[in-house]
Amino acid sequence: MCRNIRNLYNFKPPATDEEIHASSLQFVRKLSGFNRPSRTNEEAFNRAVEAVSHAARELIDSLVTTAPPRDREVEAAKARARSAARFGAA
Repeated sequence: MCRNIRNLYNFKPPATDEEIHASSLQFVRKLSGFNRPSRTNEEAFNRAVEAVSHAARELIDSLVTTAPPRDREVEAAKARARSAARFGAA
């Protein structure tokens, strides 16, 4: 869907409220088609971001897994390797 929205579940340390807010903002931007809403739509846009953030936090906090938490640096290195394989080294 939106390449900027990252998986936030099962990481050590857990996802921060700022990370969840950033993903929620990207999601609402994608849905609305607005990068930045007009003044007329700003209140509805911000309400949607807050509602999505709340739902995302609730979801992440309620999920259960037996898998060990993933390391952010290891996952970032894997993503860089996939990108290099797909697009070539810069």
